[in-house]
Amino acid sequence: PLLFQEGYLSNPRSWWENYPHVFLPFQVKFFYLCQLAYWLHALPELYFQKVRKEEIPRHLRYISLYLMHIAGAYLLNLTRLGLILLLLQYFAEFLFHMARLFYFTDENNEKLFNAWAVVFVITRLFTLTLSVLVIGFGLARAENQTFDLEKGNFNTLLSRMFVLSLVCLFQTWMMWHFIRFQLRRWREYRDEQSARQRAAALTKQQSKPIKRESGKSENGTSPRTKKLKSP
Repeated sequence: PLLFQEGYLSNPRSWWENYPHVFLPFQVKFFYLCQLAYWLHALPELYFQKVRKEEIPRHLRYISLYLMHIAGAYLLNLTRLGLILLLLQYFAEFLFHMARLFYFTDENNEKLFNAWAVVFVITRLFTLTLSVLVIGFGLARAENQTFDLEKGNFNTLLSRMFVLSLVCLFQTWMMWHFIRFQLRRWREYRDEQSARQRAAALTKQQSKPIKRESGKSENGTSPRTKKLKSP
């Protein structure tokens, strides 16, 4: 609703026009402050949740990425672009958590995971495309391209190149981890399927009845007792 109320989706030019966007609507400023508060509180929450030590670095990287994105968009007055990118990222995160819920109820249900994988890749592409559109083209054509800390204007060539480099670096890093995750998941699935096939073949082999020739025991001799001839 916030994006529709401010007209950010209906008018993409507003993402870079009249930069710097220093005077924010109350809803936008409140949203950013809530986001910063949430991700900052996630740091001490790791201690209270008693997260395992080997998982702490992964959580710290996850939280740091969000903090850098939100704080960077807020401090550099790129709040409109930041809102769009957060919308895309949160949608992908929502789909991932929904896929996990359905997987916990039914381990054979992996359709949402496949949908999330597609959405994740599309989100990375949209993030790069929109960042280049706004920072590389939109702000590059603006008239006020001078650094002014008091007015909050960071629209310089060096600043734009630095921000775009960070965005490209983060998206590449996320895609690299995503590809590794998918490859590991594919190997686990392949090993699980091969184990099931071996178990099914072994069960089928054990369930086959042992055929015996009639009138003969297992060692080839007749099971009937021979009558001893009287001398």
